[in-house]
Amino acid sequence: MASLSFTSLGAAGTVTGSKHLLQHDGRSLLVDCGLFQGIKNLREANWRPLPIDAAALDAVVITHAHLDHTGYLPRLIRDGFRGPIYATPATRDVAEIILRDSAHLQEREAALSNKHRSTRHDPARPLYDVHDVEQTLEQFRTKPAHKRFAPVLDAAARYRGAGHILGAATVEIEWGGVTVAFSGDLGRYDDPLMYDPEPIPRADYLVCESTYGDRLRDDLDPAAELLRVVTETVARGGTIVIPAFAVGRTQMILYYLWMLRRDGLLPEVPIYVDSPMAINAGELMRSHPAAHRLDAAHTNEMFAIAEYVRDPEASKAISADRKPKIILSASGMATGGRVLHHLAAFGPGSQNTVVLVGYQAVGTRGRSLADGARYLKLYGEWIPMRARIEDLHMMSAHADADELVRWMGGFERAPRRTFLVHGEPNATEALRHRLDHDLGWRAVVPKQHQTFELT
Repeated sequence: MASLSFTSLGAAGTVTGSKHLLQHDGRSLLVDCGLFQGIKNLREANWRPLPIDAAALDAVVITHAHLDHTGYLPRLIRDGFRGPIYATPATRDVAEIILRDSAHLQEREAALSNKHRSTRHDPARPLYDVHDVEQTLEQFRTKPAHKRFAPVLDAAARYRGAGHILGAATVEIEWGGVTVAFSGDLGRYDDPLMYDPEPIPRADYLVCESTYGDRLRDDLDPAAELLRVVTETVARGGTIVIPAFAVGRTQMILYYLWMLRRDGLLPEVPIYVDSPMAINAGELMRSHPAAHRLDAAHTNEMFAIAEYVRDPEASKAISADRKPKIILSASGMATGGRVLHHLAAFGPGSQNTVVLVGYQAVGTRGRSLADGARYLKLYGEWIPMRARIEDLHMMSAHADADELVRWMGGFERAPRRTFLVHGEPNATEALRHRLDHDLGWRAVVPKQHQTFELT
């Protein structure tokens, strides 16, 4: 019998671009299909063809909807993939929001490049467009957690909750007599909105993320830290700008602000959610109530504390207003979107604060701020960043090293081998040593396009 092979086509030695290929007996299955993000050479990898014919791929299984796990799907469709895309119901709905936004950004960036002739390509073209996204959405097939399904002939798969964001799941795939488990991105334990990541009893092989494999979060209360930042900034007459991921982090920040305001602790300043995508993502909490911890009444109360901005002119008016306020705006790594003009407006003022609330990939403006950059290039100009920078890393949606080991401790016995992906080299190597020391597990760090035979 032919063996099962595993190849990482992305997120090997880096955090973004998750694409993991399983092949057996002439069939092929891709687990996740994400975009590379961050530094230029990673972004350019999105334009290189995959080492497998998209039209020959049988199916795709998605763990969750973030762009680094779904953002390459429309390109795969453009290149000829016509098979099913499996996801949980909430992941499918979140992916629709994220992929539509991504296509619009791709189209807009290509148009601007052509207008200003700021590209080596003539004309500049988007990686994909809205038409490709429409075709992608038609190919989604939703599957609930805990129910087995057959993504390809002779294979069986099962989703389990992963925490992290709405709809996120781990997935186990049994194929050719071998079971391979994929962590996707694991959320935190005791998260106020998302449920704890569910344990997987057993698997022959595990493909696990390592985003925070070298980090432990401190015990600071995130609500108290957010209150401190807001109170200090408002006392200086400043504005708080929070580049927040539209899916997950925006809703988390709103939750803490709601709790603080309910307890009478939060200064009475306006709160703006300036991101149409975040507004749409918030609505999905109402349509998928079983995918999170809040009941309907509390969900409505939480969303009622903010003003929601869809109109671009209203967004510009917020930037023009110098009175103290709180602005939540995408993108979470400040790679694009409306948060850029808020950073341009409020970054130069020392009375203001920029709050980072999630993982910041290498090469992004958010990472530059986290690393102490005093200037950011915005709209072609270098803008001074005199605002205070606060990195509230305890608000990240990713499990830290202790939580990753805790989750892996839920296996009844060690997998034959664990592949560590979705991490920068230091994080991945630290987690590999940790698994060897704490659990006695055999872990390896695959290189991109390196193939392993799983027997």
